[in-house]
Amino acid sequence: MAENSRIKAVERATGRTWEEWLQYMDRIDAKNLSHHEIASRLLEELDGKIDNIGWWAQATTVAYEQHIGRRIPGQRPDGTFQTSVSKATTLGMQELMDKWENFAAGDQEVSALIADEARVSGTEKRITWRTKGHDGSSIRVTSEPKKNGTASIIVNHMELQTNELNMEAKAKWSSIVERFLETL
Repeated sequence: MAENSRIKAVERATGRTWEEWLQYMDRIDAKNLSHHEIASRLLEELDGKIDNIGWWAQATTVAYEQHIGRRIPGQRPDGTFQTSVSKATTLGMQELMDKWENFAAGDQEVSALIADEARVSGTEKRITWRTKGHDGSSIRVTSEPKKNGTASIIVNHMELQTNELNMEAKAKWSSIVERFLETL
């Protein structure tokens, strides 16, 4: 049975023990519901009781699906996998993205992973560099501000077809991000 390392966080945020959540899932026959149906029921259950209910409804649903063996960590409801790597920097949000764009344009390992030219878009909350991988997967690199005026770099590699590809992507992106940070 796969274990979600965030069960304790779910318990703290929702004010319910994991055993209480399992009893609730049995009452709603969650084993026979889709991911969307479980999450929707949890949204109703948590409405008005905690902050950030959308996040915690999803986290609780994923933890339950992992608990019953429907999916493993990193696996999405559609069966694909997603990994992420994030690191804090001393740069501001725009400067971080500018430096990432320069780095990515000249880095052979990044070039070997991507199939399309990246698109960059942003808001006051984050700037995102998006592209497709050679295998049809999606790659997103985000510069996200922190409260102290600096920003974090967050890489998400999504729609990977196997857990093995997911683990390979995690290792590659961890290495790429470390090399990128060494250039700062």
